[in-house]
Formats: sequence, structure tokens, C-alpha cells
Amino acid sequence: MQINIKSNQKKVLVIGDLMVDSYYWGESNRISPEAPVPIVDISHSTKTLGGAGNVLKNLKTFGIDADIYSVIGDCDISNDILNLLDEAKYSTNFLVSEKGRKSPKKTRIISSHQQVIRFDVETKNDISNSSEKKIIDHLKKFIKSYSVVLLSDYGKGVLTHNLCQSIIAIASECKIKVLIDPKGKDFKKYSGAYLLTPNLKEASDFLGKEIGNDKTIFEGLKIIKEQCNLSESLITLSERGIALLDNELRIFPTQARDVFDVTGAGDTVIAALGFAFANDNNLHNSINFANLAASVVVGKLGSETASLEEIEKFANHSLKNIFHTSNLKELISKISKKEKIVFTNGCFDIIHSGHVNYLQKAKMLGNILIVGLNSDNSIKKIKGESRPIINEIDRAEVLSSLKMVDYVVIFDEETPYNLINSIQPDILVKGGDYTKEKIIGSNIVSDVRVIDYIKGKSTTEIINKIKKI
Repeated sequence: MQINIKSNQKKVLVIGDLMVDSYYWGESNRISPEAPVPIVDISHSTKTLGGAGNVLKNLKTFGIDADIYSVIGDCDISNDILNLLDEAKYSTNFLVSEKGRKSPKKTRIISSHQQVIRFDVETKNDISNSSEKKIIDHLKKFIKSYSVVLLSDYGKGVLTHNLCQSIIAIASECKIKVLIDPKGKDFKKYSGAYLLTPNLKEASDFLGKEIGNDKTIFEGLKIIKEQCNLSESLITLSERGIALLDNELRIFPTQARDVFDVTGAGDTVIAALGFAFANDNNLHNSINFANLAASVVVGKLGSETASLEEIEKFANHSLKNIFHTSNLKELISKISKKEKIVFTNGCFDIIHSGHVNYLQKAKMLGNILIVGLNSDNSIKKIKGESRPIINEIDRAEVLSSLKMVDYVVIFDEETPYNLINSIQPDILVKGGDYTKEKIIGSNIVSDVRVIDYIKGKSTTEIINKIKKI
């Protein structure tokens, strides 16, 4: 894991919406006679800090000291927040209490590890001018105590337009990075920050149009960076990873295998980035660390955290040979010019013994076997909306686990022509009954080979057989 985790004397500052995450745990074995809903027999309940509090918990698990600035109400929920902060040994000196305000509380009922329902109690209106001023005064006095500032916006009224702009201005004067997990459609209030961490939906809401493929993600990153005057622009892509505007589009693939619960994944990303920057890591290493941390967290139930030990263990066992066309330069830099590179490509949807036999024969032709893998979007263009059966991340992981496959590169175009042109392999391999002249890339690579498929072994036949069951 290429990240510095040295001790840093300065703290991380978190500013945002504090809330309580409440869980009722139990089992359900019957349906209510009053309505078609499950009856859950509650065995126990738990309470934990949520929202900006979950960012705090992540930072504590990483082993870095942090403070929290926020506004709470004068209600029982606010008392719970104070008690939970005390238990975790966090200072409550920077919390502002606002009369008549109700702090947010999310209550979830969990039956056999499955969330049945969630209900919320909260005040959503903006905090008062007086509360804003108190936070700004605190920040002006203590800003130099912090190495990085994280804004955790859950849209509950703490991070107003004026407060966000004041925080960014004060931090910028001291050359302190402000990282923001945004909410809502008003990204302009974050103008001047170092970076934002919107997910695809949040980015789409701001842009006013849906984004998803590489082209629209790239365009979205540029618009967000320009309109919000950011130093860096990124979008989190759930199980696909994190996209960064790095002169061109660069996607840092996630290593997540089993996504059990995405609750709190955004909190983990912003906390991990803050931790990494606080320890003087560069942007790329910080994103890689955030990806790994999020991969650990989504494999747990509820708003969980990931320790450095868990992350390091996961990194040591995660796959490091999956790439995307956006970070192809990194792959090419890994390969010696003395190696004989073999390239093949395909959808590899429902990988079977025919694929394995084909790839074994391809690998025998050289030293390095690179497999170009059609992305989900490109397969839909070629084969229709019903395909692929298996998503691109799962297909890539299965392929990369095969001992004969050295690298997998996911590409979005309908053909691998540009990918082949970038890699410049020594040998180009295709399966089936193609003539060499009809194989895409044959005008780029002088040595083109055709390997016959095993009869009766195909994804289409497997799908048809399943349909008949």
C-alpha cells in the first residue's frame, strides 16, 4: 500500500451535519394480520454517530486526531449526540446549540441483516446567522491547528452557502485544502474548494443530465471543475471506483468484491482522502487509499469504518492487474519492452471452459497476455439491453484470477481498435473462424493468429440452456 501514515501533529477538522444513526435489530418470521408487512421481534438496539459523525469515526479508526464543528438543537437527539461524542472522547467545545432546532436522527429496523424500513426525524432549515458567525469565529481563531478541512454536507442546514464560502476563504488564506462531500444541486456554494466527492447521482443532479459512460463522466468532470472553480475534479463511481480529471479521464478501479451495504461509503471516501492528505500523500495515492478503504467498508453492514490494518490486509490480497483505458499508461509502464505481448479481446460474459482453453493457447504464444474486456456499455451496444449477464467488474475479476491472464483492460468502445493501437502488442489473437484480414487491428499488428473455439462451448448456448430450465 503506497501511502504515508506517519504521525502528523496537526488535526483534521470536520464541519457538517451531525446526526444519530439508530438501529433496531431482530428477526421476522411472520406477517402482520393488520397489513402486509413483516413483524420484527426486536432483540436489541444500538445508537451511533452518523453524518459528519461517521466521518469522525472513520478518522479515529485511521488513528488521526480530529475536531468537529457543527450546530445541534435543544432536543433529546442533541443530547444523544453530545453523549456519543463524549464516549468517543471528542471535544464538544466547537458545537453551537440552536434553540428550537431538532438534530437529525435516522432509525433503521434490521431483520436478519436486511433493512426493513427507515424513518427520520430532523430539522432541515438553514442554521441562523448567529450560529454561522460562531462557527466562523471558531475557525478564524483555530484554523492553523488543522492540516485539512473536510465538509460533510447531508443537506440538513448546517453548511449554508455563506458558511461554505467563509470556510473556503479562511482555509485558502492559510493554504489548507478543503475537501467536500456535497449534497443537493447547489454545488456553486462550494466554489473554490480543493475538490468535491460527488457520486454519479449527485453529479448528474448538479449537471441536470444523466451521466454514466466515460464520455459523459469526462464532460461532467470538466463542467464541475470549471463552474465550481476546483483545484481537482473527481466523481465516485460506486463499485467501479473513482473518476479523476487528470488532463484526460482517469478511472481508479475499486477492488471491492462483495458489496453488502453502501451505507457510509461516501463518509469513508472523504475521511480517507483527508487522512491521506494530512499525511502529505499526493492526489493519486490518496485516491487509491480511499478506494481501498471504501472497498472494505461496503463489505460490512451499517455505517461501519475500516482500520489501517484491514485496509492493508485487503490491499495485499486485492487484484492489481485490472485496468481501464483511462489509466492505460500505468499498465504500459509496467511491461518491459523485452516481453512478447499477446493481446486478445472479448465480452467473456459467463466465463466457461471454452474461454479458459482459448486463453491458455493464447498465452503460450508469448510472455504477457493482455485481455481487452468489453465494458457493460459497449456490450449493450453490440448485443442489446439484455446483455451482459455478468457486470464488467465481476467479469474482470474472474479473468484476472486465471493464471494465464496477466492484465485485463476494460474498454468502452464497440471495437478494441484504439486499445490495440495504444498497446502495440507483438501478437494479436482472435477466436473463431475469422480470416486474418477481417480481424480488427490486423493493420496494426503484423503477427495475427486465429484460435478455434471448442464446439458446444459458448455463453449463448449456456444462456439458452438456462432459459429451458
